[in-house]
Amino acid sequence: MTPTNSAEQALDEALALVSRTPEGGATGGAGGGGAGGHRASGWQRARDTAAHAGSRVRPRTHRVPLADALGEVLATPLDALTDLPSFDTSAMDGWAVAGPGPWSVRAGGGVLAGSERPEPLTDGEAVRIATGARIPADATAVIRREHCREAGTQLFADRPVLTGQDIRPRGQECRSGDLLLPADSLVTPAVLGLAAAAGYDELTTRPRPRVEILVLGDELLTEGLPHEGLVRDALSPMLGPWIDRLGAEVTGTRRLGDDPAGAAALLEAVRTSTADVLITTGGTASGPVDHVHPVLREAGAELLVDGVAVRPGHPMLLARIGSRAADENDVNGENGENTVRHVVGLPGNPLAAVSGLLTLAEPLLRALAGRRRRPRYTAPVQGDVPGHPYDTRLVPVLLSDEHAVPLRYHGPAMLRGVAAADALAVVPPKGARSGQELEILDLPWASGGCFT
Repeated sequence: MTPTNSAEQALDEALALVSRTPEGGATGGAGGGGAGGHRASGWQRARDTAAHAGSRVRPRTHRVPLADALGEVLATPLDALTDLPSFDTSAMDGWAVAGPGPWSVRAGGGVLAGSERPEPLTDGEAVRIATGARIPADATAVIRREHCREAGTQLFADRPVLTGQDIRPRGQECRSGDLLLPADSLVTPAVLGLAAAAGYDELTTRPRPRVEILVLGDELLTEGLPHEGLVRDALSPMLGPWIDRLGAEVTGTRRLGDDPAGAAALLEAVRTSTADVLITTGGTASGPVDHVHPVLREAGAELLVDGVAVRPGHPMLLARIGSRAADENDVNGENGENTVRHVVGLPGNPLAAVSGLLTLAEPLLRALAGRRRRPRYTAPVQGDVPGHPYDTRLVPVLLSDEHAVPLRYHGPAMLRGVAAADALAVVPPKGARSGQELEILDLPWASGGCFT
């Protein structure tokens, strides 16, 4: 698997100039002009726009206990509060010795980790010592227990003893004030361990972006079998855990109808939600009960992305709500809250919604959280993959040691393929030949979850 290059991005941007799609149409032809001459964004350009939008919002910070910082991003550098180790320690179970041997064994117990400062050793003396225990003053080395033998009150080494061997000197890992990690580092389990070792009880981090999910549609059932034109809501069970894996905090999930009351509730949510990002499902096309575009216009939102030249999922959108000055001039509202928030409108078909998550929501949320963008990489595809004449396709794949293997059941309304997948492959317009390198989008649970 190999990194991608800028040629692919240039191709995507060029496609943005030629790809046209009816505004929000679920399956309209991308090669022709849409209503009002609407022009869809190229797939890579849409992702870059989402990342840029998130990076322009001034981050909030908070100070939290170590256990609550996991998956967040450091807002300040992690500096060493003390030398590590803070005293000379034994790297092995064995004997601390002073001077050349043989050595006289000190009577009494040995030196254990966590015990008080031991008595200094005199030249020619040895004392039993445990891993992690404080080295007695004037000790010159530690001999591993398997490298020495006792004979009465004498200790003999089986091999030459070097001065300083198996002693971790004070400050070996760092000195007080050293930079351990820069700001913007992701707090992983290893970072928590390092912070604890360095003496931290709390960390100053950027909190997870807050996300509210609004599932739109009158046809959705919450239980039982589909029947009489009604279908199960497949998005509510999926979106919350998925967004959590992207490093965001889901504050709530609501279902809204397609009637005027549902449209009014959607407008109220867009205007008053305290979430950083509203994610809607369905209603992004131009049908008689598709309310997302009219509601955004009524709320004075600015559309950053309005349709993407990608299949499935091209009627997705990204909008910004609130004062532009708040992100462009780095100004916050009252109580330190951002006055800018974003709306990601996902199509209602399940796999199309997944496409929207990976195209717009993932780069936006990573940027809002202060997390670095994932490195782009490619893998050769196994078998020919048909493409759309003008648009990028996202196809579920399994990753083997050598290939990305496309899966069946990749229609816009299908989840069977992505449920078995490791990733989505980015198929350029007109398709790909067997062995061609394709960009790979990892699914969050297949690549380390929220710690990546």
